[in-house]
Amino acid sequence: MQHPFRRMKRSILFFVLLLPLSLMAQKEPLKLFTSCNCDKNYIRQELNFADHVRDKALANVTLFIYDIINGSGGRNYNMEFEGYGDYEGITNKITYETTANMTPDDVRKGLLSQVKIGLLKYVMMSDLADKIEYSISNKGLAERLDIDFDDPWNNWIFEIRGSMKLDKESSRNEFEYEVGFESDRVTEKLRIRTDVQMNQYRSRFENNGEEFTSSKETYSGYGSVVHSLSDHWSAGIFGGAKHNTYTNIDLALDLRPAIEYNIFPYREVLRREIVFAYKIGYLYNNYIETTIFGKDQESFFNHSMNVQVRFRQPWGNISSVLSASSFLSDWTKNRLQMNSWLSVRIFKGLAVRFSGDVKFIKDQINLPAGSASIEDVLLQQKQIATNYEMGFGIGLSYTFGSAFNNVINTRL
Repeated sequence: MQHPFRRMKRSILFFVLLLPLSLMAQKEPLKLFTSCNCDKNYIRQELNFADHVRDKALANVTLFIYDIINGSGGRNYNMEFEGYGDYEGITNKITYETTANMTPDDVRKGLLSQVKIGLLKYVMMSDLADKIEYSISNKGLAERLDIDFDDPWNNWIFEIRGSMKLDKESSRNEFEYEVGFESDRVTEKLRIRTDVQMNQYRSRFENNGEEFTSSKETYSGYGSVVHSLSDHWSAGIFGGAKHNTYTNIDLALDLRPAIEYNIFPYREVLRREIVFAYKIGYLYNNYIETTIFGKDQESFFNHSMNVQVRFRQPWGNISSVLSASSFLSDWTKNRLQMNSWLSVRIFKGLAVRFSGDVKFIKDQINLPAGSASIEDVLLQQKQIATNYEMGFGIGLSYTFGSAFNNVINTRL
C-alpha cells in the first residue's frame, strides 16, 4: 500500500505541472482596439483571429498607429502595441515605411502584415498559441541576402501634377487649371526641396444684360536647403519668387536663412515635438498697381518666429502653430497668427474635436491705392484691407451599441 504522504506529493506535483496550462487555457481572446489614420475596415475584415472592439476601455490589447510623410513621398507608420488584463506589461513597437509609388491597396496590405507581426507576442500568450503556423518564403530569404542598395535616383523624388475644372451654365461659366512640379531629396543630414506651380482662374457671369468677369493668376517657385546639425538643431536657407494678381504682386523675390530647435529629439517627431524656428531675410516686391503707401516697388528686411507644438497620444492629438513676423525697419507692420487642432477622447465612445485659427494683420503693404469696386469684392479679384481673420470649429461624436462585431458588410 502506497504511503498517503507520497500520494499527496505526487498530486501536488501534478497540479503544479498543469497550472501553467490551465492558466493559458483561461486566457481571454484578444480584444483589439485600433486607432489610426488608415483603412480600419480592411484590418477588421482581414484580421479575423482577434475581436475588434470600438473603445479602448473594452480592449486587452491596444494599437495606436502614428504616421507622417517620409522622404520618399510615402509615409512612415509607427505602431505601438500595449497589453492589458491577461496581457498586462506586454508591449511592442513596429515601424512600416511606404513609398509614393505604392497604391493604397499595397499600403494597407503591407500595414496589415506588420500589424499581424506586432500581435504575434499576444497570440503566443493566448489559447491560440498551439494553432500558430509560420513560414519564411524563399523570396524573403533571397531579399535578406541581397545587399545591393544602389539607388539610381540618389534619393531624389519628383512629382508632376495637373488639374482642370470647368463649370458652365446658361448665364455663368468658370474655368480653372493648375500645373505644378515638385522635387525632394531627403537624407539623414540634408533635405533639398523645390516647388513650382502655375494657376489660372477665369469666370463670367451675366445678369440683366450686364456681364461681369473675374480673372486671377498665380505663378510661384520656391526652394530650400536644410541641414541637420544635431538631434535638436537644424539650419537652412529658403528662397522663392511669385506673381499673384489677387495680392497685387507682379513680382516678389525673397531669400531667408533660418535656424530651428526642437526640444525633443527629431526621432520622436511621430509622437511629440515642440519646435522653434527663426527666419530673417531680404524681400523685394514689384506691384501691379501703386499701393496705398504710394509704392510701385520696394525692398525690405523681414523676420519671423514660429513655434509648433504637436503631441500624438492615446488620449488624443493636439497640434498648434504660432507665428509672428514683422519688418525690421518698421515693427508696427507685423502679423500674428495661430492655428490649433485638438482631438480628445473623453470617455468610452465619446470624442470631441476642436479647431481654430486667428490672425492679426498689420502688414498689408501690397494693397492697391483707391477703393475696390463691388465687382472686385464679390468676385474676389483683389485683396481688401482687414485687421484680423478668425475661424472656429467643433465636432462631437459618440459611439454606442455592440462592441464585438467583426463583420464587414458594404452592400447597398
